Amino acid sequence: MDSNVIYKVIIDQREELSSYESDELVYRKEAERISLTDNLAQVVIGVRRSGKSTLCRMALNKAGVTYGYVNFDDDRLANLKVEDLNLILETVYRVYGNDVKHLFFDEIQNVDGWHLFVNRLLRQKLHLIITGSNAHLLSSELATHLTGRYNEIRLYPFSFQNYCVAKGLTTDVPTTKNVASLKKALDEYLVDGGFPELISLSDKYGYVSSLIDAIIIKDIMPRFHIRNANGLKTLANHLINNVGQAVNMTSLAETFGIGTDKTIRNYMDYLAQSFLIVPLAKFSYKSSERLRNNKAYVVDTGMFTYRTDALSTENLSWRLENVVFLELLRRNLPLHRDIYYYRPTARSKEVDFVVAERGNVVELVQVSYDISNQKTLARELNALVDASQKTGCKTLTLVTCSESRRTTMSGVEINVVSAIEWLLGVS
Repeated sequence: MDSNVIYKVIIDQREELSSYESDELVYRKEAERISLTDNLAQVVIGVRRSGKSTLCRMALNKAGVTYGYVNFDDDRLANLKVEDLNLILETVYRVYGNDVKHLFFDEIQNVDGWHLFVNRLLRQKLHLIITGSNAHLLSSELATHLTGRYNEIRLYPFSFQNYCVAKGLTTDVPTTKNVASLKKALDEYLVDGGFPELISLSDKYGYVSSLIDAIIIKDIMPRFHIRNANGLKTLANHLINNVGQAVNMTSLAETFGIGTDKTIRNYMDYLAQSFLIVPLAKFSYKSSERLRNNKAYVVDTGMFTYRTDALSTENLSWRLENVVFLELLRRNLPLHRDIYYYRPTARSKEVDFVVAERGNVVELVQVSYDISNQKTLARELNALVDASQKTGCKTLTLVTCSESRRTTMSGVEINVVSAIEWLLGVS
């Protein structure tokens, strides 16, 4: 590429970056996991528009370090080749100074062979922060070419706590007025989701539709050479409409006429790698069992709402279950814990989520929006007790939209916790 074009791009991006300095940012705990002192590449991955760039800026600005910045998701850099990356580096030094030790590369995976460039910079003891929207591409290539010399930070859209802060709500003062505001905020969050930009937009349908199109058309189709865009969109729409349901690959292939069950499995994998869909495996001590009957959730409930042909938009129970799953991932993935659902046989009582550490079950979590009906409450509690007896786990939680309390069934203590308290981490 022409050096003058690259210079103009990086100058423009620096000016754009400086325009964000006055923005009031929502603090996110994931920023604490970005290390600016060690020699590992800091890799922040997640769905498009989840706030990855903002998170990185937050960490860099808080540390008070000077850094060079390049956003590779710029149409003027669309034809950039790996051999041009050294010219990019030279221009960064020209713009930000020769003594810059921290480099922030946004969506660098758009350049084929970028990992070779990153590897060279790491050998030069530079501190790198990298963002990307495709989990497989970043994780697999870094693992292969950097032999573990990276720290992966996975970012989802705003948590409920982030959402409340963005809305200007106080979360630690239990006044009657504030409790009412938080209940209203939760119902809004279950519908609108946590994409940071979506909170203040009037055209939410347009935003979500364009986002889903970008994930499918820009992220998935070119990378995996998919030609059947309609088939992929149809499957994505079906999975989002049926969050938390076990997926039958063969049935879907027959229903939608999309190849074979292998095609469906591949499409699901692509949707998961681009973070549109978040799969959940069944808990089992047999690895073969964990490969079958996966469930699928959506990365944000806003996508559940603001789509063409969206179904069951008023089902708050499904929405709460989806939100709890994402929060479990935020809390447990950094601790290297795994999340599953529990249903050993078709006749068994199901528990929504199993938290496991090194194969040991450390918590069972059931979700039910409304337990005012005694039959509903008994069903949810019985499922937890049954799973507790089978797995030996004694930490049982029922997340629901009611008052928090402790209850006992069959000699087992269960923590029934308000969804607001659980999501805010005060339970």
